[in-house]
Amino acid sequence: MSRPVALVTGASRGIGRAIARELGSTHHLLVGARTAGAAREVADSLPSAEPFVADLTDEAAVAAAVAGIDRLDVLVHSAGMLSHWGPFETATTDQWRAVLELNVIAPATLTRLLLPALRAAHGLVVFLNSGAGLTGNRGFSVYAASKFALTGLAQSLREDERGAVRVTSLHPGRVATDMQLELRTAEGREFTPEDYLAADDVARTVRLAVDLPPSASVEMLRINHS
Repeated sequence: MSRPVALVTGASRGIGRAIARELGSTHHLLVGARTAGAAREVADSLPSAEPFVADLTDEAAVAAAVAGIDRLDVLVHSAGMLSHWGPFETATTDQWRAVLELNVIAPATLTRLLLPALRAAHGLVVFLNSGAGLTGNRGFSVYAASKFALTGLAQSLREDERGAVRVTSLHPGRVATDMQLELRTAEGREFTPEDYLAADDVARTVRLAVDLPPSASVEMLRINHS
């Protein structure tokens, strides 16, 4: 294949879909989604792409999905969830487990399984984190804890793989996505997309990290609406 290969999780909507569109102009895309229909819809809109279908919280399913990937130039972890918003005391154990499973354990598992392919390409791992992974906020204890953990994962992986695989941690502020609409509705506030980062702006930041030469790396970057 003449194109470099990129896998984007959560690519059927929101930020992940914007990243898939951005990288699709230059890369062969593995379009990550939980259902074949959602993955195929995005893949069919790109010049060179195919579905990557797996429940990221099911290790056996993920292992089966990555079988045969022997070279991977870019891995973008965009899949994630909020699940709980509100006072700490209202979060259930099941909500904690669900958020940590998808936001932290799933990207750790997928990265571990794909490390040989990433090393073969001297590739790049991009973790789509959040401002909540740097600063705790009222009502976001579960989400922030998962994103702080993801920050630690990225920093440690970077040191473990320095010289073999580059690792970028991106921390956008609030982005105009369906999740943001749901959150603002839960807060009882109006949602005005122009007040937030656009998903395409985040995607262009991923492009910045991807297009750097192998001798340079964006290690951590905070992105906000201006």
